[in-house]
Amino acid sequence: MHVKKGDKVKVLSGKDKGKSGAIIRALPKEGKVVVEGVAIAKRHLKKQGGEVGHIVLRPMPIDASNVVKI
Repeated sequence: MHVKKGDKVKVLSGKDKGKSGAIIRALPKEGKVVVEGVAIAKRHLKKQGGEVGHIVLRPMPIDASNVVKI
């Protein structure tokens, strides 16, 4: 893999094309990376006990071939 955790990268393709950020996590076996502020997805959490359910924003993995180190 040509990038590693902590590298500053720019997204080359997809819905977040042109955005940049640091790599939070690298997944070399899958060929994917998680970049902060890119590919944000909403995850709905069920209520637990007395708590109220809520929505969490989580960055999702993107393919490592879609980013370039800057």
